[in-house]
Amino acid sequence: MRTDGPVVAYGGGWLDRAAALRGDPEWLAERLGDPMSVVLPLWRDRCLVDSGRVPVRPAAVGAGELLGGADETVFLGLDAGRAVSAADLSGLEEGEACARAGAAEAVDVRALVGGLGPAEAAVQAYAKGLLHWHRGQRFCGSCGAATAAGTGGHTRSCTGAGCGRLLFPRIEPAVIMLVEAPGEPERCLLARHRGAAEDAWSTLAGFVEIGESLEDAVRREVAEEAGVAVGEVTYQGSQAWPFPAGLMVGFRATAVSTRVRVDGDEVVEARWFTRAELRARVAAGRPLGRVDSIDRHLLASWLDGRG
Repeated sequence: MRTDGPVVAYGGGWLDRAAALRGDPEWLAERLGDPMSVVLPLWRDRCLVDSGRVPVRPAAVGAGELLGGADETVFLGLDAGRAVSAADLSGLEEGEACARAGAAEAVDVRALVGGLGPAEAAVQAYAKGLLHWHRGQRFCGSCGAATAAGTGGHTRSCTGAGCGRLLFPRIEPAVIMLVEAPGEPERCLLARHRGAAEDAWSTLAGFVEIGESLEDAVRREVAEEAGVAVGEVTYQGSQAWPFPAGLMVGFRATAVSTRVRVDGDEVVEARWFTRAELRARVAAGRPLGRVDSIDRHLLASWLDGRG
């Protein structure tokens, strides 16, 4: 099993999340008031950016008005000792949120990936996922009472009498896999999903279900969507997937046979591609996976004969 891997989009975040300190309200207040600290403003899961599409990062000393309009402020971590937080301005209209942050517009983090390094995109994705979780957990699912944020925004607790349920941010794991054919010639399986363009082919992927391992999920998804039985499954790498708070785990899998039978629901067509066919697609300007997705690494490493 591989234990190394590339740094893909939304990976390689450098922040020290300071888990041992973020439960101290006084320490957090001091960090938020430090003029060297920065705050990342977001609006309804979108990053607030300047006219050059660079994410806005107000210094703490100048973030008073911004924080005053925030529905929630969370501590993300320390960057070389400097605190980095995120503020949710979703309760404001977009124009007012931009004005408070000194931003030009609100854009999805995916629109910024090409101009950000993987680690910078990871911090923006981290902020988006955590603030999204807070908006969806304002009330207890057990008793219906209001919840309150704690530990710098990394927990919420129920305020209901006799309940006190403690809530933690949830991550939604998914698997994505490049399936290889058994024997010669060497081929990989790509699928065309419902709603995709006529010549848009991609790897298979799906969410992990309760009661199964990641490898089990790979085998189930490939069988359900393409009708292909899979034997060996090998880990290749992972990435945060901010839609809104997922974890995408990449695998390479070997099929037991080349027989394909698509489900006709999520996948409308699937076929085997040789390396020569994939190289021809690249030469013709066809994209080899999404720019911000680990499927690009899975396809490129297979094309280069790596892994």
